[in-house]
Amino acid sequence: MRRPSIPTAPRPRPGTLLPAGADLSCPQTCATRQTLARLADRWTVQLLDRLATAPHRFGELRASTPGISEKMLTQTLRSLERDGLLRTSDAGYALTPLGLSLLEPLSAVRMWARTNMSSIDEARRSYDGPH
Repeated sequence: MRRPSIPTAPRPRPGTLLPAGADLSCPQTCATRQTLARLADRWTVQLLDRLATAPHRFGELRASTPGISEKMLTQTLRSLERDGLLRTSDAGYALTPLGLSLLEPLSAVRMWARTNMSSIDEARRSYDGPH
């Protein structure tokens, strides 16, 4: 006797987190993916933090962001400007109202991380321990 099949979610396409057959032009997934990719970038959050209180010139941002190359700083600033999160002015780079609106959610993520880091560390030790 044949067992009834249980519906399962489609498997992700290799190299992505999207299921096979996902509509790549779908605004719901595309906007979220693009936004999370921007925020997950190594330098974005650091630069947003630096610009949270006042505009800064390129050289100031370079000096206050250890490890970032001029090329990467330029690319990240251009991407943030393209996304509408910052603008250039005579005073340097400054957050736009959209960029400023991102500071509160980032603060919430930081608070969550501080609150839960010991649980994450414990889970990692348990996972990495003898199996």
